[in-house]
Amino acid sequence: MTYTAKKFDLPELKGLSKKQIDVHLALYEGYVKNINLIMETLAGYASYGDKASEGDKLAIAELRRRLGFEFDGMRMHEYYFEQFEGGKGGSPTSALAQAAAEKYGSGENFLAHIKEVAGTRGIGWVVVYQDVRGKTLHTVFVEDHQLGQLAGLPIILALDLWEHAYMVDYVPAEKKTYVEAFLDNVNWSVIEGRFVTTGA
Repeated sequence: MTYTAKKFDLPELKGLSKKQIDVHLALYEGYVKNINLIMETLAGYASYGDKASEGDKLAIAELRRRLGFEFDGMRMHEYYFEQFEGGKGGSPTSALAQAAAEKYGSGENFLAHIKEVAGTRGIGWVVVYQDVRGKTLHTVFVEDHQLGQLAGLPIILALDLWEHAYMVDYVPAEKKTYVEAFLDNVNWSVIEGRFVTTGA
């Protein structure tokens, strides 16, 4: 299995320059390259079997630990960039809008909560999950994308808060402005399409 970097059909984004997006896409492509390299290297070690040296075993263990970082970095960025495709859209009466209003009181409160979580000090992600079993949404700050994800929950929205996502256009003190630009450009139809209505 080899992963291929996706090509995203991105419109011109208000408040996020082409240079910023190009830098960010290059970082995403690095995750894709590295997940493939790790899997290829691990496959090569598989032929060693019981003959693997202690050094080889250490290298294998470290590659296995690194795999989650590279894979989640790849996948989270795919969620991120897909959210801009197709331009702005969305419906105030969608199943997601109804679930957000039930949990947060209104769509405006939902957005305000995303911004509040985005104000958490540090680098990481704001991730909105759908808990189908619990019939609710969770908006969470995930510091390292390979750690702290909510097990088994579908990702509805992914907001990258690592500096690489905005430092071409904004300094760290302007993170709020970046968050506003992100939310202003999101195609909510994409987010709504991730929302599972069966069993919810």
